[in-house]
Amino acid sequence: FLLMNETVIFILRSVIDIYASLLLIRLLLQLVQANFYNPICQTLFKVCAPLVEPLNKILPTIGTFNMAALAAAILVKWSFYLLLMAFGAVAISDILVYLAVAGFELLRTLIEIYFWGIFILVISSWVGTTQHPTVALVSQVVDPYMSPFRNLIPPIGMIDISPMAAIFTLMIIRAKVLPMLGGLILPFLS
Repeated sequence: FLLMNETVIFILRSVIDIYASLLLIRLLLQLVQANFYNPICQTLFKVCAPLVEPLNKILPTIGTFNMAALAAAILVKWSFYLLLMAFGAVAISDILVYLAVAGFELLRTLIEIYFWGIFILVISSWVGTTQHPTVALVSQVVDPYMSPFRNLIPPIGMIDISPMAAIFTLMIIRAKVLPMLGGLILPFLS
């Protein structure tokens, strides 16, 4: 019985994490004004619409930053802890702190999106598939993060080492900055 509970929790968390990640990617696509005619982009917007569209009526879009998509992603992440609270696994007194935990987890997801996006771009440049629609979409999302590194680090001959610097920066943030931020939240959990 306990194993079944762990399995159900694992499946539930996985589904919630995937949907929250899709909402975060949707936010990034709108932020960078990615090609909306890309079929992946259209599918992502349709999958996220049931949560984002109602929130759009309440939360404004500031420039290209969709507050509704961000709120939806945080609320979806937070819903996992609400479900745990309903089953008695999380204290009711801590539920608002888990809202901060949900935001923190989204920050971690954002770092993973950029990490794997850069990795996909590097591999596609080696294979020669940089014009593929999926790679073009990933490039549109990752390029704003990559441009400062490209401006600071010139290519060495035909080799661009700026992706390595960008990935190392993400690894440092993941290893040093995120634990410090997590340490700020942990004291509030009972």
